[in-house]
Amino acid sequence: MPKKLRVGVIFGGRSGEHEISIRSARAIVEAIDRKKFDVIPIAITKEGKWLSPSQSAQLLPASVHGLLPPRTHEASGEVALLGDPSHKGLISLETNSQAAGGEKLDVVFPALHGPFGEDGTVQGLLEMADVPYVGCGVLASSCGMDKVTMKSLFVQAGLPICKHLWFLRSQWRNNPDKIARKVTSEIGLPCFVKPANLGSSVGVSRATDKKSLSKAIDLAAEYDRKIIIEEELVAREIECAVLGNDEPKASLPGEYVVYDEAARFLDYTEKYANTGHVSFVVPAPLSKSMTTKIQRMAIQAFQSVDGAGLARVDFFLTRNGGDLVINELNTMPGLTEVSGYPKMWEASGLPFPRLLETLIELAFERHKEKSLTKTSR
Repeated sequence: MPKKLRVGVIFGGRSGEHEISIRSARAIVEAIDRKKFDVIPIAITKEGKWLSPSQSAQLLPASVHGLLPPRTHEASGEVALLGDPSHKGLISLETNSQAAGGEKLDVVFPALHGPFGEDGTVQGLLEMADVPYVGCGVLASSCGMDKVTMKSLFVQAGLPICKHLWFLRSQWRNNPDKIARKVTSEIGLPCFVKPANLGSSVGVSRATDKKSLSKAIDLAAEYDRKIIIEEELVAREIECAVLGNDEPKASLPGEYVVYDEAARFLDYTEKYANTGHVSFVVPAPLSKSMTTKIQRMAIQAFQSVDGAGLARVDFFLTRNGGDLVINELNTMPGLTEVSGYPKMWEASGLPFPRLLETLIELAFERHKEKSLTKTSR
């Protein structure tokens, strides 16, 4: 019987998406093929402390504890991730008052969403350790996290985007009236106000007048030093999942369908709570030509940031003229039970357990390709 691969799943993190990351990790543990893989949980607290597998397991629901390797629960202490390429993998050190042991991780799945995890920071650590890992590299992760930089790359690739502007938190605090005038004159109201470096609609608000605009900017400024303002479009919200490395493929698109006007936009609650206001429909009811166009543009967007592994690309399809514009790209989309990414691949013929296996295969493929690059003269 082939030896099982040890997959270190990193989750939690110093981010407003901490709880969503825990839900993604739970979904991975529940769905992964346990005949082929052992999952070693590695949690990061909201304060940034890295926990041992035994402590990390306690952050996951009790229902999945039995799905983890037995030794996961034996030791306690903190975890040390050694950036030593000679190990050809990360070493998790379980420490206590008597001894320290080590366990090799064959591949890492950084199921982290938002800053300090999805933004290239953890990816840089994994690159230094020379360990295969799931998902985009440092460049794509950092560009995909910053909505302003991401949109600039989309423009360079010839992809259509919505009207937007951005500014810094310090600029807003120093001269709020000037910023407010700039927003109303260049973007107009209503508009959407977002932290430039966050996902899951955390810190996002719809502003309809000067008062709500000020309140929305203050909220976004709690989560990031950079704030982005986007025009409001009367449009359908379409998503498309991308999978692959140098030759990526796109899934059937999905669509968020609103059933209740109480859901004015897809905020955090509407995305992750069962409110009954919206549902995710896949495949989206689109013409064959529009489906093909969305898939093509999703791959273009993925390649424009030099993506690898996976990404979800979000679109607006305007209701008046049928124009298609790209909203953003997410380099580590949610993998929860309500997330669109696994649902789109399920509808495209790739069930979640096989999707996870494919992502791990792509991690090894990319690591092997990068190892061909010379690092000395």
